[in-house]
Amino acid sequence: METTSRGMRATGWAANYIDERTAISGLVRELGRKIFPDHWSFMLGEVALYSFVVILLSGTFLTFFFDPSMTEVEYEGAYVPLKGLEMSAAMASTLDISFEIRGGLLMRQIHHWAALLFIASIGLHMLRVYFTGAFRKPRELNWVVGFVLFILAMAEGFTGYSLPDDLLSGNGLRIIDGMIKGLPIVGTWTSYLFFGDEFPGTDIIPRLYVLHILLLPAILVAALGVHMVLLVINKHTQFAGPGRTEQNVVGVPIMPVFAAKAGGFFFIVFGVIVLISSFFTINPIWNYGPYDPSPVSAGTQPDWYIGFADGILRLIPPGWEVVLFGYTFSFNILVPMGVLGLFIVLVMIYPFIEAWITGDQREHHMADRPRNAPMRTAIGAAGVTFYAVLWAAASSDLMATHFRLAVEDVTHALQTALILGPILAFIVTKRICLNLQKRDREIALHGYESGRIVRLPGGEYIEVHEPLDDYERWRLVSYDDYKPLMLRPNSRGRISLSDRGRAYVTKWFFEDRIAPVTRTEVERSHSSHGGGHH
Repeated sequence: METTSRGMRATGWAANYIDERTAISGLVRELGRKIFPDHWSFMLGEVALYSFVVILLSGTFLTFFFDPSMTEVEYEGAYVPLKGLEMSAAMASTLDISFEIRGGLLMRQIHHWAALLFIASIGLHMLRVYFTGAFRKPRELNWVVGFVLFILAMAEGFTGYSLPDDLLSGNGLRIIDGMIKGLPIVGTWTSYLFFGDEFPGTDIIPRLYVLHILLLPAILVAALGVHMVLLVINKHTQFAGPGRTEQNVVGVPIMPVFAAKAGGFFFIVFGVIVLISSFFTINPIWNYGPYDPSPVSAGTQPDWYIGFADGILRLIPPGWEVVLFGYTFSFNILVPMGVLGLFIVLVMIYPFIEAWITGDQREHHMADRPRNAPMRTAIGAAGVTFYAVLWAAASSDLMATHFRLAVEDVTHALQTALILGPILAFIVTKRICLNLQKRDREIALHGYESGRIVRLPGGEYIEVHEPLDDYERWRLVSYDDYKPLMLRPNSRGRISLSDRGRAYVTKWFFEDRIAPVTRTEVERSHSSHGGGHH
């Protein structure tokens, strides 16, 4: 008992000593008051954070045993089918981790599965933010930071995936080498600089290793820190509900409730990753063997998150090379790189595009229902369809071999889907959103259909509608009603070209809107029914 008392006094003295010199108690107190909503969709960001922690822990273990060298060695390890084969030291050390280090294979698989979950959860988290409008003021900057995190996560995944120097990762690097060499004038020199020599070079694995464990993680941690700081500074978005307003966030404080829940959720995520890693093999490099360009055949696939880049290369028609001034311009590479670059930039700056279109400078802390922003939702559906077709195209050869189709027919079908798919997704999604809004409008005015038919004294039959409570009606009608921009001359009596362009875009954006039910319409509906609902 006395020992416990001494320990508590020592802990209290240490805490007081640190607090007097850092004032950390004030920071903890402020952070502890931060309120987090309890909607399930907000956990997607937490899954990404906890997956990243698992990546750091498992990656630290792997760095103790991995040899990032391209020096040729003769494999003499425990895996008999590859014994005596020439391979790089990186490949040999990866095999040693898998078959000779206690727990090594489990750690490799934990690291790989956690990386896949990290990227997937970031992507789903960004979709939730996009479709609910949570990127609007004051969170535009945090959207950009989050998108940079997504790009960094993909870069981290690709550099780590390439480190074992096996057949599959070597093919991926060869594609990157081809894309770099497709750049006119500077492509060949850039390839030599990146790989250290003619592909595969002598330095690419050590350089990727430095990128994977040092440079990219440092930038990623810094960006994650900025993202979390902005999350604390800005109010958290929330969905509509009792007592929830733009100024009042309803949820639980970080200390102690959310912290306890987060701790438990971290171990659940960690446990699920370990469970998956224990039962499902991923990246079995011993099946592929060391990199050798000669056995390349159908079936070599990149990790799913980088598939869209491989897919767009497969969909470009052949014969797009042009020789000008003695240089070859490979438009079959330049065009895909330009399209992907434009797509990425548009996604990153979308919050600023929408703010310019709407002219809305207000702060928004309430999450939209996707149906109440039909144009945004339709644009998002088109973008997801565009990405999905490119992603599917990365497996065009597997589709052909598994379903016994001509690979040319698969390619042509996917090329058609790449053009028509986003257009159809946009039209269908917009019409669904508008029809859902019309249905909400009817419910707000007349209540829910009960299925009970009543005959009035005059002989008329009507269906009795269940009335809505105040919260339900507010949820259906409380959203922003944006209207197309009205063109007005400036002080010199002129209408600028930018104003004309903005007016055209806003008309396209909002001309089919469904205006929310007004209080007057609700009162008129009630009075016409004599205070009842039918």
